[in-house]
Amino acid sequence: MSVKEKMRSRYGENWEIKGSYDQNLAAACDNGIFVGKKAGDTVAFLGIPFAKPPVGELRWKRPVKPEESDRVYTAYFNGKTPIQTEWHTEVASYYPQGEDCLYLNVWTNPAFNHGKKPVMVFFHGGSYGWGGTADPLYDGKNFVTNHSDIILVTAGYRTGLMGFVDFSSVPGGDKFPDAPNLGIWDQVEALKWVHRNIEAFGGDPDCVTIFGESAGGGSVSILPFVSEAKGLFKRVIAESGSVALTFSKEECQDFTRRLIKACGAKSMDDLMAYSEAELRTYNEAVNMYNNFPQRDGVLIPEDPYLPYAQGKTKHVDMMIGTNANEINYWVGELGGIVPFRFGIPVKLENDLKKMEPGGVNVVRKFLKGKKGHPTWKIAEFYNEMMFRLPAIRQAEEHCKHGGKAYMYYWKVPSTIKFRGACHAVELAYVFGNLHETIYTGKRGKDHIADLVQRMWVNFAKTGNPSTVPYRWPKYGRKYRATMIIDKNTHVEMSPLDHQRRLLSPLLDYRINPSYADMDYNVPFVRGLAAAGALTLAAVGTAVVKLLKK
Repeated sequence: MSVKEKMRSRYGENWEIKGSYDQNLAAACDNGIFVGKKAGDTVAFLGIPFAKPPVGELRWKRPVKPEESDRVYTAYFNGKTPIQTEWHTEVASYYPQGEDCLYLNVWTNPAFNHGKKPVMVFFHGGSYGWGGTADPLYDGKNFVTNHSDIILVTAGYRTGLMGFVDFSSVPGGDKFPDAPNLGIWDQVEALKWVHRNIEAFGGDPDCVTIFGESAGGGSVSILPFVSEAKGLFKRVIAESGSVALTFSKEECQDFTRRLIKACGAKSMDDLMAYSEAELRTYNEAVNMYNNFPQRDGVLIPEDPYLPYAQGKTKHVDMMIGTNANEINYWVGELGGIVPFRFGIPVKLENDLKKMEPGGVNVVRKFLKGKKGHPTWKIAEFYNEMMFRLPAIRQAEEHCKHGGKAYMYYWKVPSTIKFRGACHAVELAYVFGNLHETIYTGKRGKDHIADLVQRMWVNFAKTGNPSTVPYRWPKYGRKYRATMIIDKNTHVEMSPLDHQRRLLSPLLDYRINPSYADMDYNVPFVRGLAAAGALTLAAVGTAVVKLLKK
């Protein structure tokens, strides 16, 4: 059975229970009584709606609190995956999709009953255009089995075409001012639901940690300065994501232009009239160019680090980190090492064109100082500029006003060739789902998974991720203590400090995976064309997927 067939076989729709039900497996929430399924000592509540379905008049609008109800429903099946292009590394994309996708899942162990439990709420990654809670990598059973004193929640949100699109240039678009950041507003609504209802599952609404990876890491980095989210959580774990994973208003316009061209709409009335099936078809043409959250000057300032620098996030504890070889993830996304080696220099030369001569000289100096194949030199440049240095900047600004931060650097590698410690490789360890080897290659080591889970859980419970025997010092601008997670886990002060000092001034260029205006008329491509090694069209096909799915 293929992965797609397996995912579709897991689908089902929850139903209303008219008769008797096992009250030991039920949780009474403000929008209904939900009955979960037990597996061992763990009870899973799947597919609980946390907002009204964002359909009809609610399409491209902020999420709305669900109606209060005392009706009883099963919570046996995941809600639908948000609309997205099916993609082999986003397993949830093979699960049935739909506009009606605002659902969350809860795992708990009711047998462990020692007062209110800390709550951990996870937001998935997927470049803000893919992903969903149905991905088996995010199944919470093993995590809660290993840590029965924790309640785990995974929450969905609108992605891509439905979650991050700017309609300001479309006639009638002024009626949809929140459309550029709807996925973030969905996450706020999910946290509001958790705050109101998690006690029904045994959780403590005043001890909530939000965590996420990639786009999820970017999301939990934004949420601390969203005023409507204040008081809904007290701790943040950002894995391979930061406020740097955002777009300017200008960058967001390309997606809108491509959407209008693909569907032929003349106004928002036309867009609102399209069926869900039609939108899914149009999504196929534009999903590759999806937006990140927009620095709109309202929810997110043009300088995304500003709220941290102003002390607006100091009320939360933060743990943040990146992986040593983040960019190597895209070896698989581009179809192998050959297109990756051709694509990444083109990305670099496009970014260099946007820099002043001084910035270009810094990049050249960095590359010259690295050893090895040019491909991996450039990859390391992007590891720094897109992931590690933004995480450091975010932690630095957070600490300025007394905020507490902890930094990690993941070095446990994948066994897949050319991947190393790539983007997303830590997820199987964090969730304890080592049998899910899509990123790890082979099954990971249990002792590393046990250690990482204890660190994450200790942070959620106490605000300090230290474990025995690993004392984890707080991060600070002076000592920069960083937990190196490897086969020999240890703390280092200011790792790779020479790279940080050299490249940090380039952060203001806001280098990100946007390639909407990628130019293939650059020296690298011209050289290849002259040598007859690769046609321009082939380069374009490879690069158009660079750093996106």
